[in-house]
Amino acid sequence: MINDELLDLVDNDDNVIGKKLRSEVYEKNMSNFRVINAFIKNSDGKILITRRAGTKKLFPLCLDASVGGHVKSGENYEQALKRELLEELQMPLKKVRCRLLGHLNPYKDHVSAFMNVYEIRLDETPSFNEEEIIDAYWLYPKEIIKMLKYNEKAKSDLI
Repeated sequence: MINDELLDLVDNDDNVIGKKLRSEVYEKNMSNFRVINAFIKNSDGKILITRRAGTKKLFPLCLDASVGGHVKSGENYEQALKRELLEELQMPLKKVRCRLLGHLNPYKDHVSAFMNVYEIRLDETPSFNEEEIIDAYWLYPKEIIKMLKYNEKAKSDLI
């Protein structure tokens, strides 16, 4: 299967306890794996929200964070962020101001997986990989919430 990468499985404290293929993790509806999400925020307070490509297996054509992805087996969260920034937005991590907003736990925070969420400060719209992202919008948080309230298709963790 394409993109069937190996993911680390973690315990309730986010310590690695095993590995499984991504397809198995989703087939078994597991939550004990790791992902990253990053929101690009500009100086006006707008957030860059992306629309996933229609070819994506999960959440095709849905709104999503500026950057997101799985933490592959053997990677840490920052390494995954660095890789995903290059893959999706063709942007090196060392060229942006980035900070960790928080760490979410699927059992406590009702998200799909263990997740580090980052904020990146940037005023220009980056280039994006059209195999991953088909469009991007600068929106105020209230606008994003309104879109989601009126049933705009979005990745489940976006809110």
